[in-house]
Amino acid sequence: MNLSKKQAEKLVKGCINNERTAQEALYKLFHADMLRVCYSYIPDKELAKEAFNSGFLKVFQSIQNFDIEKGELGGWIRKIMIYTSIDLSRKELKFSSTLVLEKDEDDFFISPQVLEKLYFEDILQKIRSLPRATQMVFNLSVIDGFTHKEIGEQLHISEGTSRWHLAEAKRKLKALLEPPSISIDQPKERSEKAK
Repeated sequence: MNLSKKQAEKLVKGCINNERTAQEALYKLFHADMLRVCYSYIPDKELAKEAFNSGFLKVFQSIQNFDIEKGELGGWIRKIMIYTSIDLSRKELKFSSTLVLEKDEDDFFISPQVLEKLYFEDILQKIRSLPRATQMVFNLSVIDGFTHKEIGEQLHISEGTSRWHLAEAKRKLKALLEPPSISIDQPKERSEKAK
C-alpha cells in the first residue's frame, strides 16, 4: 500500500487523537493486505483473524511510536502483524533443536518456468502443506526477508535449526512444485510393448 508521507501523517495523527474516522480509514486501507499476512503465517482462518484483530489493536495502542521519518506505515503495520501471528502460533510449534543442516542442502532451486505457471493461491496451498514449524521459518525467511538470527530470536530456536527448516521447506516445495521428470527411454518401452 503506497501512501504519500502527507497521507500517512494525517492518518497517524488522527489515530493518535482517537478520531474514529482516521481509525476506520486506516483499518479499511490495510485490512485485506494484513489479513493476508496473518493468513500466510496461520493457516487456520479463525486463528488468523484473531491474530489480525490483536495486531490491529496493537497498532492503535502503539501508533504514537510510529516514526514517519524512519519507515513506511504499511511496513510498520506488517511487522506488527507478523510478530502477532508468530506469538499466537508459537505455542503450537514444535521445534527440534538437534537438527543439522547438511552441506549443499540449501541449494534447492525451483525453475522460474514452474513458478510462472502457478498462481499465488496455488503456491500458498503448497506452502501450507509444509509442517507448521517449517512453514513459519520459510515465510519469515523467503517472504518477509528475516535473517536466520532474527528468526531464531523470534521463534526461540538456533540459527542452525532455522537453516534446516528453510532447507527442508525448499526441498519439500521443490518436490511438490516440479513435476516428476519423464525418462527419454520411457516412450520407446511403451511403443515396444504395443507391438
